[in-house]
Amino acid sequence: MADIEFILKVVFYHSEAGNEPVREWLKDLHRDDKRQIGEDIKTAQLGWPLGMPLIRKIDKDLWEVRTRLADGIARVFFTVDDEYMILLHGFIKKSHKTPQNELKTALSRLGIYKRGLK
Repeated sequence: MADIEFILKVVFYHSEAGNEPVREWLKDLHRDDKRQIGEDIKTAQLGWPLGMPLIRKIDKDLWEVRTRLADGIARVFFTVDDEYMILLHGFIKKSHKTPQNELKTALSRLGIYKRGLK
């Protein structure tokens, strides 16, 4: 069997304190939800760049992976840095519009990452 060629390698954003918020969020999810989110992230890794319905551009350097789950839609915000897909923030979206606090968290982490405080 041939090796799979990933266009992007996944890296979890980590805070100055060493926390990895997306990894921690994923650990708290149901196993089936984690599997589905992981499959969608892998699809993005293999096929980058992709568009809707799986990937949506949010801002200049911010995208989201969109995963349908039984109780809502998971969103994982990420940025791309060379060959790396940096997972910045994840949440379960239960309403039509993305909550501003979730977007603000992702943008804040993006800013920190860009300033080199990875």
